[in-house]
Amino acid sequence: MLDPRSVPVLRVDNHLPAVAVTELRPNALRSRFALPPAWQPELRSEPKFMDRQPMQAAVLIPIVMRNEPTVLLTQRTEQMSTHSGQIAFPGGKCDVDDADATAAALREAFEEVGLESGFVDVLGQLPIYTTGSAFIVTPVVALVTPGFVLKPNAQEVSDVFEVPLQFVMNPANHRHHQVHWQGLQRQWLSMPYLDGATERFIWGATAGMLRNFYRFLIA
Repeated sequence: MLDPRSVPVLRVDNHLPAVAVTELRPNALRSRFALPPAWQPELRSEPKFMDRQPMQAAVLIPIVMRNEPTVLLTQRTEQMSTHSGQIAFPGGKCDVDDADATAAALREAFEEVGLESGFVDVLGQLPIYTTGSAFIVTPVVALVTPGFVLKPNAQEVSDVFEVPLQFVMNPANHRHHQVHWQGLQRQWLSMPYLDGATERFIWGATAGMLRNFYRFLIA
């Protein structure tokens, strides 16, 4: 498998403005979703790399309302059939019993990491993002009140951690990669975050959805 860390960086977007800290506060985020601007997502899909039937999915983008807001992320276990070992949002495929994408995202967040819906205030959705593994993903953005106790599912999640929202909403931390792989020229973003001595290598679909979130907030 391709190691994304080994692929050279084409450029870093330090010429683009960061989202102002004041726009990352809970009330500002609520206002943005209540009265969204005219905008276009930058990234909608990835080149297909897996031959499978498309599958509807939903993820939760949980913004934890700390003094400095953070994004709650997971590290998938190495035994997962798709995107093993990668950093992801809590989420997964939609079930027939889910009322909608929001219900699916909340259910998956509880099943994966034990995040109870009572701590979650859903703000809205971002545009659908289709992964190279044929998941048609609806990102659901929500505010999360601190005080929750997580119970990660050891079969699916090897770690749960938080990254400052200000970090991922600053394009100076957005890196572009390109490589020729499986007969196609492939491009993606990464947003590596140094968490103490640990590098959290955010890339691919997770980075792509965060980039769209940036475009939504900066519009």
